[in-house]
Amino acid sequence: MSAEDLAELRPELVGYCYRMLGSAFEADDAAQETMIRAWRRAESFEGRSSFRTWVYRIATNVCLDLLRERGRRAVPMDLGPASTVAAFSPAEPPEQLWLTPLPTDPGDVVADRDTIRLAFVAALQHLPARQRAVLILRDVLAWPAAEVADLIDATTGAVNAMLLRARATLAAHDGAAPPPLSDDEQDLVARYADAFKRYDVDTLVKLLHEDAVQSMPPIAAWIRGAGEIGRFLLGPGEHCRDSRLIPITANRMPGHAHYRRDGDRWTAWSIQLIDVRGDRIAGLHNFLDTRLFEVFGLPTVYSGPARSSEGYDDESEPSGNRVPRAVEHRP
Repeated sequence: MSAEDLAELRPELVGYCYRMLGSAFEADDAAQETMIRAWRRAESFEGRSSFRTWVYRIATNVCLDLLRERGRRAVPMDLGPASTVAAFSPAEPPEQLWLTPLPTDPGDVVADRDTIRLAFVAALQHLPARQRAVLILRDVLAWPAAEVADLIDATTGAVNAMLLRARATLAAHDGAAPPPLSDDEQDLVARYADAFKRYDVDTLVKLLHEDAVQSMPPIAAWIRGAGEIGRFLLGPGEHCRDSRLIPITANRMPGHAHYRRDGDRWTAWSIQLIDVRGDRIAGLHNFLDTRLFEVFGLPTVYSGPARSSEGYDDESEPSGNRVPRAVEHRP
């Protein structure tokens, strides 16, 4: 075993740990801890299983240890009914842990599958920890039942039973996966960005499904309904007028890094993922933890280049991964 062998596994370990833990921050830490433990225990690797299986056993134990120490990560829709704008509260429950998005990493061997979707990862968090590991290893990574049994020190029969229970629980929480975005759906996202930049709320509302949802963790309250979201934008959300949006992709979903006006510059506000269903937007999920900007390789302060014809801010990049001009990095 060499340092290079471990380094090659790191991207897929981050993907595995993210599905287990539901946090981009914890996934990175867990993958790093896995590599440290594997390196320190290199002499104990006897070759009775593959090197990859041995490392995944360590990663699974790291994740299980973390999950024993804290509660389940959630999205606001898990916690209670939708709020109206009139009753909206920006309260942030201090004890609640939230699901966070993860940039799609080409090194994750299953990143292009449906199992990185935000809804799927949120549904995984409803499973007991060992069932979660079994389902990811069997249904996401396609490991044989016997190999999973060896990894978690269980019988093959026990693994199969846990998998059946996990699938039943998952089916109750995760809907059908949407297909990749069509050209029309990508155009819908661009039209949303353009309308948001102009803060044309009437147009924004027309782009939403009638029962669209908007969430803003760590704020627990969430909103349902295109009209109600429009009222929110003209009420509590009015401070988002004159924002800047940078297109991103995470969890197989389109989205934006949202910078809010702050004097003569724009500062990090949220990472937004957009759930597109057909010809309308079904969900606007805004993650207000600005530490995520570093995860996405983005600065926390943005100075204003010219606006492109698609509604995005762009100085030179014609399309694709537009990146903002960094003028300052905050710790």
